[in-house]
Amino acid sequence: MKKQNWRKILLFGFFALFATSQALAAEEHAIDSGATAWMLTSTTLVLLMIPGLAMFYGGLVRTKNVLGTMMHSFAAMGVMTVLWISVGYSMCFGSNVLGGWIGWNPDYVFLSGIDTNILAGGVPEYVFSMFQGKFAIITPALIAGAFAERVNFKGYMIFIILWGLLVYNPLCHWVWAEDGFLFNLGANGAIDFAGGTVVHISAGVSGLVAAIYLGARRGYPKTAIEPNNLVMTMIGGGLLWVGWFGFNAGSSISSGLSTAQALTATQAAAAAGALSWMIIEGLHQGKATALGFVSGVLAGLVAVTPAAGVVQPGGAMFLGILASGVCYTFILLKNKLKYDDSLDAFGVHGIGGIVGAIFLTFFIRKSWMEEAAAMVDGGWTLMQQLGVQVSAVLIAIVYAGVLTYILLIVVSKTVGLRSSESSEMAGLDNSYHGERGYGMLNAN
Repeated sequence: MKKQNWRKILLFGFFALFATSQALAAEEHAIDSGATAWMLTSTTLVLLMIPGLAMFYGGLVRTKNVLGTMMHSFAAMGVMTVLWISVGYSMCFGSNVLGGWIGWNPDYVFLSGIDTNILAGGVPEYVFSMFQGKFAIITPALIAGAFAERVNFKGYMIFIILWGLLVYNPLCHWVWAEDGFLFNLGANGAIDFAGGTVVHISAGVSGLVAAIYLGARRGYPKTAIEPNNLVMTMIGGGLLWVGWFGFNAGSSISSGLSTAQALTATQAAAAAGALSWMIIEGLHQGKATALGFVSGVLAGLVAVTPAAGVVQPGGAMFLGILASGVCYTFILLKNKLKYDDSLDAFGVHGIGGIVGAIFLTFFIRKSWMEEAAAMVDGGWTLMQQLGVQVSAVLIAIVYAGVLTYILLIVVSKTVGLRSSESSEMAGLDNSYHGERGYGMLNAN
């Protein structure tokens, strides 16, 4: 065969190989419309949880504080979104810097370099970044339940900005970034499917530290402090339940089997938690209350959050039942110890997150453990995974607790955080917003 023919054949083969590789690359990064549609829906559902939380918390405080309490959640939607877009996403999902304490990627600053990025799962990176941003919003808003009715608004805003930067972002990087040290701990990392350590334990522990540092509401516990609107609390709880499907099932970052598994586990745990709380309350107090029902829902949802991707429905139900019992016990303990965790941020979110993150180990589906065992020489056992889970929980507790205490001191000594006596007695609505939630002259 002539040399020219060989050259033509080789040249044709080269271009064919190049075209094939480009086609495969394009196919690999093509948008999966089904997964993208679900992630857009999940992002919306998680955002819905924040007004749901505002209603849940707002109904539990006194009339004079309802609007101010709801503003803690709504204000977080504004300030934490700006913080997330500017530097938060980069700190959480960028490459390790400062010894892995945080991440950093200049392309992620103001999301400037992800305009056309499509993730391996076929989801635009914009969608992933916005989905994760909703977690950064709701976590500091959860903390506010622990010190409701006694903080000034300016101090609260400064506190959640600092807390987001120095507590949430590092924890998020450690647990969910591919080079985070907890992500790579053990055979398959510390299991936190949707935020047991990153969201609930960090918020719950930080809330407890803040409640103790700031002291109780004036008059607590001698003066009865009754909810102003349990109907609103029930509606808020219902919105949280609905939104949690995006919170958990959306964390699969896909639309497939793992999505279905997480969604089913979420429903199972919520229902089991609600029923078990009503039974416990009925046996202990003789009545099953509406607040008890929705508290059980939240306990179950919190406990299954880290576990939703690895447990089957039976295990999810057990976690919901266990979390209800343990959370109920801790709320009783709070009343005896007389620390003022106003809306039980630690009692439900902190304790429920700890229960879920640790006890999920005993309900991991067999296929997940087999995959983990195949990744290390000598295999991988449940006891080894339990050690990883306990380590991650302890790290989250200590880090969030210590950093929160430092931030509380800094904010209190500079702009101030605890309300003055006159402001607290007048109520948050009028003192910090010049409004009244219900327009009532004699709000109390």
